[in-house]
Amino acid sequence: MTAFLPVEALASLSPQAQAMVAGTGAQVLHAQADSMPGASSISSEAVAASFGQLVSEGISKVNGQLIGSQVDLQKLAMGDAQNLHQIMINLEESRVSFQLMMQVRSRLLEAYQDIMKMPI
Repeated sequence: MTAFLPVEALASLSPQAQAMVAGTGAQVLHAQADSMPGASSISSEAVAASFGQLVSEGISKVNGQLIGSQVDLQKLAMGDAQNLHQIMINLEESRVSFQLMMQVRSRLLEAYQDIMKMPI
């Protein structure tokens, strides 16, 4: 089994990219709110804060799954495992969640780099 990187290290990889993504998400959500009839006006700070909170919650969930998987592996190694099938299912779910998070991060960084290459 491969070792996982700490989620705290992943969260601090590119603060500039996080700020750019939060700003882009705020513009998209603000444009969607403007196009909806009867939608209340949402401040960009509130949208950026909600996007940041959404990202933080997602990273926390993935981190929780990874920690739970490590605990299950330790129980299995000590012989305290009650249900081997459930442990394997949990391990696979955490692996897929981590891979998804890394793919999203990669796509966001690619988008940021493409935007930075654009001439002003």
